[in-house]
Amino acid sequence: MTALQTAPLTFETLYSEPSIIGTLPLGACWSADGKKLAFLWNDAGHTFRDIWIWEKDGKRVSRRTRLGIDRTSGEARGISELAWIGSDRLAFVLDGQLYSVESDGAIGPLAIGAAVVRSLVTSPSGDRLAFIAGSSLMTIAVSGTTRADPLVMGTGFVGIESFKWSSDGKQIVFVESDDTNTRKIEIAYDARGEARRDRFTRAFPGDLLTRRRIGLIDVAGGEPLWFERPDAEDAIWGYGLSPDGNALFISSSVLSIKTHTVYMFDVRSGVRTVHYSAHDAFKIRPDWQVEFAPDGRTLIILTDRDGFNHLHSLPTAGAALEPITAGAWEIAEFAVDAANGTIYFVSNASHPAERQIYSVPLTGGPVSQLTRAAGIHVPIYAPDFSAFADLFSNDMTPPELFVRALPDASDDHQITRSPRPEFADHNWAEVRYVPFQSHIDGAELVARVMLPANFEPDGSHPMVVGSVYSDGLLNQWGGRAAHPSWGIDQYLASRGFVVVSPEIRGSFGRGRDWNRPMLNSYGSQDIEDIADCVKALVDLGYADGRRVGLWGSSYGGLMTLMSLFKKPGFYAAGFAGAPATNVWHAYPEQGWIMGLTEGDDFVDRYRAQSALFHSKDLQDPLMILHGTKDEVVLYADTIALVEKLIAQNKKFELVTLPGTGHAWAKQDLALTRFAYGKLADFFEKTLKGSR
Repeated sequence: MTALQTAPLTFETLYSEPSIIGTLPLGACWSADGKKLAFLWNDAGHTFRDIWIWEKDGKRVSRRTRLGIDRTSGEARGISELAWIGSDRLAFVLDGQLYSVESDGAIGPLAIGAAVVRSLVTSPSGDRLAFIAGSSLMTIAVSGTTRADPLVMGTGFVGIESFKWSSDGKQIVFVESDDTNTRKIEIAYDARGEARRDRFTRAFPGDLLTRRRIGLIDVAGGEPLWFERPDAEDAIWGYGLSPDGNALFISSSVLSIKTHTVYMFDVRSGVRTVHYSAHDAFKIRPDWQVEFAPDGRTLIILTDRDGFNHLHSLPTAGAALEPITAGAWEIAEFAVDAANGTIYFVSNASHPAERQIYSVPLTGGPVSQLTRAAGIHVPIYAPDFSAFADLFSNDMTPPELFVRALPDASDDHQITRSPRPEFADHNWAEVRYVPFQSHIDGAELVARVMLPANFEPDGSHPMVVGSVYSDGLLNQWGGRAAHPSWGIDQYLASRGFVVVSPEIRGSFGRGRDWNRPMLNSYGSQDIEDIADCVKALVDLGYADGRRVGLWGSSYGGLMTLMSLFKKPGFYAAGFAGAPATNVWHAYPEQGWIMGLTEGDDFVDRYRAQSALFHSKDLQDPLMILHGTKDEVVLYADTIALVEKLIAQNKKFELVTLPGTGHAWAKQDLALTRFAYGKLADFFEKTLKGSR
């Protein structure tokens, strides 16, 4: 056995192709009979994903396409989607075009002329494939033709957003979105020696929003039936046809998400009724899910109406919710096995950082935990619920795909082995979970803590807190985001830093009351949770309190800036990537937390939650990194802050990434190494010495 390597990791080791952690398997989908599982993967760790097949009979894995064999460098992502169109034939999307592949690997074009194809879904009967091409909804017979039939054509800023088949496969229900009146912005930037100007559809708080409506159309053709809500700008969180096709529900909410309404439509008459409605003035997370029960009348509703996100049944309009599950834990999503009267769901009941799979009878009763391995389980169920594919990862294990039999998750098979052989040669950071409390209201929180080799809790270590964000407490490889921030975390830990991801309010899994303090509190309650984490870890000897750095991107960048601006001297340094400095330019949906542009107090609320107006007390080292083509958080907002910092005679560093969008660490490996290199060098310089 080779001794583990303990030398500091390099960016070339962490961010190169092939990847040392392998390629994340994606796109898993089951054949109609549940005997085959197709998925997208590269067994050599390169970025180009081909189609692979796992067969239940024989428990074997084989490669169906070989399009990536000679494409072993660069950033080509390969096949992006796939769907079964027969017992042993698949449709797939490559570079926006639709193709089919036979059992012998022969590839041919499908839907000739259709471009920018996505959202492949085969009909329940298996005879047609539906998909979105550009902004249009189309179908194609799975045999005998390559000509696609347009069902609903997109025009201008109007297009199809999503769709579902009816149970009998004769109709499709879909969401049409209309951005005709939504603000359009232009972003000018320089890249590759040219002056460029790109146009985006991008609403700001107070703007007119995307208008959405639900349509129902016969696959044979004709005009759609339209189902309108009182306000087309309200959000749509789900929709579905009853098994008999006679009723349609739409799960909707106002922009602020404070009022949730489930509308029910009689499909024949179009009559709309309010089937369910609830108001919560403190609501900040839209974690709803609604589905028809097998009887086609009862609704299964996932809601935190009783304090935690749980399953309820609603037998008739206006009736009281009947709890199916309960407890001081939450459910993230569920699926209904109608034939066996069972609901399968994903929950953090075992631990706040875990997502295990459970089952419960449709009528309520004992809850059974099906998966046991500590970590994050993401299920993809076979059509007959005889098994599920499980994309599993934990703190020490990059994501792998397993197949587990139902109803008890027994007879499990690991079907991918992604990390390169050299992965096992390295001494990866140990991860611990450390509880702490809020000094404001005593709420319980947990920190995910990565430890360097030979760690001792003697208060001597420098510590980097980040990447800070909501939903950052996950027992999976890389914590909050498996790609690509896992590498910078391991890089820092290998150089003696303690690396921390703190749980903050606004995150999933702790219940409605736990999250309430975040309302109207960007850059306030959240940064107090982070500071309480730092204090607790310093008191426990995890770090030297004089050598603590903080970093985050987007909303995490907002928290980083607010922490340095409001708590001067508390942190030794801060790194803000693409920071959301000005909530006047946020997406309107951020009104869930920051509030809407209404009421006499909204100007004061927006200023209080915008880092742009709090920079006067900055005294600690700060680095800002931002891409010039960012339509999510405008580069212009960073420049406005830079101008203010200059006027205030503040010292800081600005790193500009030409022609780069919001996901600045994901554009390509060279940029990833450069950007994270800036972050690492900054913390080496500011945290390794005493202050």
